[in-house]
Amino acid sequence: MRSETARPRIWEIDFLRGVSIILMLGYHLLFDLGEFRGAKRVLGFSTDLSTFAWTTAEHFFAGLFVVLSGISSTLSRSNLKRGLRLLLVSLAVTAATYAFDPSSAVYFGILQCLAVSMLLYGAAFEKAGPAACAVWGALVIAFGVVLKAAMRGVVVPFDWLIPFGITRPSFGSFDYFPLFPWFGIFLFGSALGKSVYASRKSLLPWPLPRTFVNWAGRYSLVIYLAHQPVFMGVIYLLGRTR
Repeated sequence: MRSETARPRIWEIDFLRGVSIILMLGYHLLFDLGEFRGAKRVLGFSTDLSTFAWTTAEHFFAGLFVVLSGISSTLSRSNLKRGLRLLLVSLAVTAATYAFDPSSAVYFGILQCLAVSMLLYGAAFEKAGPAACAVWGALVIAFGVVLKAAMRGVVVPFDWLIPFGITRPSFGSFDYFPLFPWFGIFLFGSALGKSVYASRKSLLPWPLPRTFVNWAGRYSLVIYLAHQPVFMGVIYLLGRTR
């Protein structure tokens, strides 16, 4: 039964999560149109997502989403349950993408990264203070940088260490978020949650109306799971009608 005294949702967290998921939708749509329809530009935007500008943009909205997930972890009643549920969903995404096209299957994408991050946070950092979370976050990010530099030129013949950012040279994935450094970014979010949002209330001094962006932020997981089948269906129909 839902509690009658359920906490109101934090407006700005939903809004910012909505912004990041909407940006992600646009990014994936550009990729799909470029990859499957051969479009070079869409509404003035290049579909070449390998450029520095697009890579920077991707890291920005993905990083924002991970930080917000870290903040939300401090507001959750059970990160272990949330993490396990999301892990099951993420494994289903891997299975579905593998069935669709084994060469572009998602291995340790953002959902799996967030699921494992929630489990690690719930097991080891839930009781830690904000300073400890921030320090560990910095260490994880720094280790990720050192690991990437150390592995440069090293040939790994297997992909069992994909979660940690260690892969074969031939490995490639459109959606890949290893724990190093992304778990560190998640921990920075949890540090913000434990400090800035210690009261578990919005920082805005006045109530604001709900918007479509807030709605998208609240149902970001559903949108994430549904958007690619919808995009691919529309692209397929466009191809049939041409």
